Amino acid sequence: MPELPEVEVVRRGLERWVTGRTITAVDVPDPRSIRRHALGVEDFRGNLVGARVLDVVRRGKFLWLPLSDGTDDDGVPHTALMAHLGMSGQLLMQDPSQPDEKHLKVRLRLSHAADAPEELRFVDQRIFGGLFVTALIPTADGLPGGQSLLSLPLIAAEAAHIGRDPLDPAFSQEAFYQKVRSRKTGLKRALLDQSLISGIGNIYADEALWLAKLHYARPTETLRRSDAQRVVDAARDVMGMALDAGGTSFDSLYVNVNGASGYFARSLNAYGREGEPCPRCAALGLQSRIRRDSFMNRSSFSCPVCQPRPRNGRW
Repeated sequence: MPELPEVEVVRRGLERWVTGRTITAVDVPDPRSIRRHALGVEDFRGNLVGARVLDVVRRGKFLWLPLSDGTDDDGVPHTALMAHLGMSGQLLMQDPSQPDEKHLKVRLRLSHAADAPEELRFVDQRIFGGLFVTALIPTADGLPGGQSLLSLPLIAAEAAHIGRDPLDPAFSQEAFYQKVRSRKTGLKRALLDQSLISGIGNIYADEALWLAKLHYARPTETLRRSDAQRVVDAARDVMGMALDAGGTSFDSLYVNVNGASGYFARSLNAYGREGEPCPRCAALGLQSRIRRDSFMNRSSFSCPVCQPRPRNGRW
């Protein structure tokens, strides 16, 4: 599943190509991809045709496009088009002359803009993702809903329960520290808890923990402020590198908005490197190899030397 950097790559691409444009037509070749829009295809189309895309917002892995249909008397958008990429969802900008993709699910025709493709296509082979129209509500703290151009204090209703992510300018380190200390769980479980801190999945959790020299089973109630700061800073660094590389791509199904895969997978230090030398230890002349442990029906990768397992570890 795409993680935060991948979704941010998509957000930036959409921001460039769709902001300010009006949706002029909607085609839904496969209604399964709008199943979260309970009122069906015609209502989905009716909410979108004639609406102007005001912004593209992301919090964690959630992505939405605030809409204006010209009837917002207070000048504040009340609805948004929510996009969930799932395992294989792609949002692609295409010219109408381009043949339909094999797994095309939804097509939005956009108003003309100079040198810009006129269709936004949602393509999804595995059909775990989808699009739906949702309500925008005020954020609980009055701050912007997430990464965006306009920084409106609004959030899609379905994303209101998740915490801010490490790349969010409004992320509070102290609030994260207080919450994580109160959970009495393992550190990686806390990093994967979207209500505490959003956008971190299995890959970037392992990479951030490796960079911070912290073990995934470290009990959260033993964390010092400096530990919590170190792991969040590490997550920011890892995600920043991934953004520079265009996202991590293990699956050809993940592409950004223009169809270009990311290459950060080539720069991973821990994840998926079982049995390989730890890059940090190797640079110091130490002999250690990345180990893999079973974790929450998945895997965790760490170095037994520079990320020693705590005696009182929590899973």
